[in-house]
Amino acid sequence: MQAPVISTTPFDGQKPGTSGLRKKVTTFQQPHYLENFVQAIFDTQTKLNGGILALGGDGRFYNREAIQIILRMAAANGVARVLVGQGGILSTPAASCIIRKYQTQGGIILSASHNPGGPDEDFGIKFNIDAGGPAPESVTNAIYERTRSIDQYRIIDADPVDLDQVGESRLGAMIVQVIDPVADYAELMSSLFDFEAIQQLFNSGHFRMRFDAMHAVTGPYAIEILEHRLGAEPGTVMNGVPLEDFGGGHPDPNLAHAQALVALTQGPDGLDFGAASDGDGDRNMVLGRDFFVTPSDSLAVLAANAQIAPGYKRGIAGVARSMPTSQAADRVAEAIGVNCFETPTGWKFFGNLLDAGKITLCGEESFGTGSDHVREKDGLWAVLFWLNLLAVKRQSVGEIVRDHWRRFGRNYYTRHDYEGIDSEAAEGLVNHLRILLPSLPGQQLGAFKVAFADDFAYTDPVDGSVAEQQGIRIGFECGSRIVLRLSGTGTQGATLRVYIEQYEADSAGHDRPVQEALAPLILIARELAQIEARTGRTEPDVMT
Repeated sequence: MQAPVISTTPFDGQKPGTSGLRKKVTTFQQPHYLENFVQAIFDTQTKLNGGILALGGDGRFYNREAIQIILRMAAANGVARVLVGQGGILSTPAASCIIRKYQTQGGIILSASHNPGGPDEDFGIKFNIDAGGPAPESVTNAIYERTRSIDQYRIIDADPVDLDQVGESRLGAMIVQVIDPVADYAELMSSLFDFEAIQQLFNSGHFRMRFDAMHAVTGPYAIEILEHRLGAEPGTVMNGVPLEDFGGGHPDPNLAHAQALVALTQGPDGLDFGAASDGDGDRNMVLGRDFFVTPSDSLAVLAANAQIAPGYKRGIAGVARSMPTSQAADRVAEAIGVNCFETPTGWKFFGNLLDAGKITLCGEESFGTGSDHVREKDGLWAVLFWLNLLAVKRQSVGEIVRDHWRRFGRNYYTRHDYEGIDSEAAEGLVNHLRILLPSLPGQQLGAFKVAFADDFAYTDPVDGSVAEQQGIRIGFECGSRIVLRLSGTGTQGATLRVYIEQYEADSAGHDRPVQEALAPLILIARELAQIEARTGRTEPDVMT
C-alpha cells in the first residue's frame, strides 16, 4: 500500500490556543487544512513513529470524517497502533485515562469542548502528551512553527475503517483497535468512589437527581455508570444520546445553557441534585434544590472533604486553581496545611504540578474540576465525587455548602462574558488597562482601596517555564479582586471575561444575591475598563 506525499502550502492562524486549534467546521473542511495541522503533529512528535496513538472525539459534526483522515495519515507516518473509541467517541477525560492506562505516546482529541456543533458551527483538534494531559506550550509552539513552513503531508489511500465494531483491523502496516470508549473510564471511577454508598443513596427512596448530558459525549458514560452500575432510575440521564449538533443546543453546562435542568431543581418539589457536563465531558455544573454551586466553591468543598472518597482517603498533597478562579480553595489549603498554587487559565498548567506530586486536586472557574487520576478536567468525576459526598454526609447540597461557608467564609464570585466582540476593540481595552496598572496601587476606587495591580505572570515551580500576560489582576486591601482577560476558546471575534470576587467572613452576610453583593465592584470594573465605550456592550452576554 502506497503512502503518497501530498504537496501543500501553509495556512495562517494554525496556532493552538489553551485547548488546541478551534475553528469553524468550514475552515477545517478546506482542502489540506486538517492534514497540515495533523502532519505538524507527526513531524514534531517523533515518538509516535512506531508508537501508539489514542484517538477520538466528542461526536460533533465532522468527527467521523476527521478520524478517517487522521487514521490514514497515522498509517502513512509510521504509527504502529491506534486506539480509537467506538463510533469515534472518546470523552476528553476518558482519552486521558486511555493514554495513561495503555502508555500510549500521546493522543489526538477532536472537540471544540463547550462550543456549539453542526455544519456551520465549531470544530477542534488538540494533542495530548504521553502523560495524558494537554500539550504544554513547548509542544504547541513547535507544532505551530511547523504549520508555518509545512510543504507536504503523508496519507495512504485506503477504504474507511469500520468505527462501529469493537475489534482490530489493519490499515497498511498499522493496527487499528476500536475500543469500548466507556469501560476503562468506568473502572477507574469505581476505584476512586464508594459505589456501594452511592447505590444506597439511590435506593433510599429519598433522593432524586437528573444528569443532563446535553446530547454530548458524556451520555454513554453517565448512562453506564449512573443508571447501570449505580442503580439510578432509568431516565436519570437526560439528553443522553450524542448528536452531531448537540440537538441544536449549546453544550455548555451553566445556568444560561442548561435551563431545563435548572428548572427541575427549583421549588419545593425540586430535585435534590442536578448535574450537567459539556460537549467533550470535561466540565461540570452542580446544583442542589434552589442552589447553584459555583465551580470555585465546588473545588473548595471537595478539597475540604476529599478524605470521604476512598481514592483520596489519605488526604491531598496540595491544590491548584487557575488565576481567575476564586480564592475559596486557598482558604481550605491554608486550614489543612497544604500548598495552593495559582496558575494561568488552561489545564496544561496543572500537568507539571500533578506529575510532580505537588497537588492532588485542581480546578478552574470555567466549570472544570479534576484530580491526579487523569491529566484533564473531568465532569462526570466531579459529579460522582459530589454523589459520594451526599451519600456519606446525608445533607442537602445547600447544607453542605453553607456549612463550608460558616467554617471558611464565603467568596462571593461572578463571571461576566462579553462574547463575539470586535478583536481590535478587545485588544485596545486590555492595552488601556495595562497602561493604567502602574498608577492603580494605593488608589481609592469607591469603597475599595487598591493593594496591587498587575498583568499576571506565572513561573512554573517544576520546570521554570514562564507564561506572561495571562490576565489583568486588580486586588484590593480587603481581599476582593477584579480580573479581566480575553478567552482563547471562541472561534469568532473575542470574548472578554470579567471576574469579580469579594470575601465575606461573617455568616450573617452569606445569603445575599450574588449580583447585588458584587454590584459596587461590577460597576468599578466596567468603568475602569471602559467596557461600554470600547465594545458598545451595555450588558454581558452570560453571567455565571
